[in-house]
Formats: sequence, structure tokens, C-alpha cells
Amino acid sequence: MATGATILLDLLRMSDPQSSRRPHPPLLDGLGKLCIEGKQAAEYLWQVPDDAGVRQRILEILDQVETESRGQGRREMPQIAEELKVAARASPSPQQVDLLVNGFDRLLHLWEAAKSGLL
Repeated sequence: MATGATILLDLLRMSDPQSSRRPHPPLLDGLGKLCIEGKQAAEYLWQVPDDAGVRQRILEILDQVETESRGQGRREMPQIAEELKVAARASPSPQQVDLLVNGFDRLLHLWEAAKSGLL
């Protein structure tokens, strides 16, 4: 049996066409996939901070991010990628891993903003 509050909520939902719409993340392109892969690789470094193979892959991803973002006319993303390369080459430490994870998070947010039309 429905209560008055439940019926009221149902009526509000039906009268507001926006309520059924959920924001959809932008479709992934090559740059978005690189940002996600880079963030996952950086997060893996929390478990194995001195994994040379993962560090090398992060550098490769950053090179690709820099190239693709320049090709798309982005200005901030190549700069961030360049800064993250310095961090990726530094000796393993919790601060370095944190810097990489946060940096890829920034890249991902910039990519999402650009794809959604905010930038």
C-alpha cells in the first residue's frame, strides 16, 4: 500500500522530465582511454611502487596523451602530461604515486569537460 509521501514523490518525478535523465559520461575516444589506462596504471603503483614495466607504460601513455591532446588543440593537457613524466621518472615513493594518480585524474576531468562541451 502506497503512503502519501510515496505518491507525492511519484507525482513529482512524473511532472519533472529531467528527473528520469541521468548524466551520461562522454563516449570514450582514444584520449579518454589513455587517461583511464594511465590512471589505472598509476593506481597499481600503490601496490607495487617500483614496478619498472608499469612505470615505462605510464611514460608511453603520457607521450601518447601529449601527442593526441596537442592534435586536438588542447593547451593544458600537454603541459600536465609533461609534468607527470618528470614524476614518473622520479624514484618510487608514496608522494610520487599520489602525484601520478592525481595528475591522471586531472587529465581525465579535463578530457570529460572538453567532451561535454564545457571547454
